[in-house]
Amino acid sequence: MVRSALVAGATGIVGNNLARHLRERGWPVYGLARRPGSAMQGILPLTADLLEPPSLQSALRDLRPTHVFFCTWLRQKTEAENILVNSAMLRNLLDVLSPIGSVRHVALVTGLKHYLGPFESYGQGTLPATPFREDQPRLDVENFYYAQEDEVFAASKRDGFTWSIHRPHTIIGYAVGNAMNLGTTLATYATIQRETGRPFLFPGSAIQWNALTDMTDARLLARYLEWAATTDTARNQALNVVNGDVFRWRWMWGRLADWFGLRPAAFLGDGLPLERQMGDAGPIWSDIARKHQLAEPDLNRLTSAWHTDADLGRPIEVVTDMTKSRRLGFLDYQPTDESFFDLFTILRQKRIIP
Repeated sequence: MVRSALVAGATGIVGNNLARHLRERGWPVYGLARRPGSAMQGILPLTADLLEPPSLQSALRDLRPTHVFFCTWLRQKTEAENILVNSAMLRNLLDVLSPIGSVRHVALVTGLKHYLGPFESYGQGTLPATPFREDQPRLDVENFYYAQEDEVFAASKRDGFTWSIHRPHTIIGYAVGNAMNLGTTLATYATIQRETGRPFLFPGSAIQWNALTDMTDARLLARYLEWAATTDTARNQALNVVNGDVFRWRWMWGRLADWFGLRPAAFLGDGLPLERQMGDAGPIWSDIARKHQLAEPDLNRLTSAWHTDADLGRPIEVVTDMTKSRRLGFLDYQPTDESFFDLFTILRQKRIIP
């Protein structure tokens, strides 16, 4: 049977990198988004709202995808609302696909908040010991990741497809207009600090400055998703996915500063959050964009200071175990500093940063 992929959230940091990877690997790819836009070259764009089943039925009426990759979410004010909205989006998609009967595998991308808790109780309470392992039990808190998993399990039991759950750490990769984009946020921050002469201050906690951490390259994640969806031993598994290296921000911060020609400011033990540092940066960025003829003058389309602050302000170390995936056969490795440098190079080539 010929494989075809339906990527939900195809304009996001995960979905767009995945869709482009699968297309390069010869898959027919359907990219589902509310506004597919111009980032979909070579991919069949599908315009639909996951919260509106009639729009999904219209978009998917003549398709028979074999593999579904769910790579999107909508941020809500509370976790209860996150559960209601994000589980409904996934359920609606699987319900519309159910009578078509073509789906053989569903891959759900969640993340390490499976182990750390949702934003409103992030890193609080009794957390599992690091490194995080897939067999650690769910936290005793509401979490939309758990609700989404349960939707996949129920639909799999009903329709007979296999599944995989994927838990990346913070993702580094190219996307514009993404709600969680640490790499591009730091690139715009570094550019602003360089252009204005402001200090390049680490915005996070002392624990994050000194402790070990890891990250996930969107390109590695794309390869990983294809591997898991097409490898028998990886089916019906929950799997962590990170680059394979670990680092401390006190080392990485200097590496990032060097790339931008900056001298990192001394870290005095209590970072200044980016939401405060960049509170007046919108007009500054507009001036920088005009001066350098950049492609995106709206800083809000490029940065997610709130999410970067959450990542870099954690009160615990975050290290992810990859033993399960290695034993199953996924051996790819990606140095995280090179992930940042590759992203910055792409941003410069696309005239997102000068």
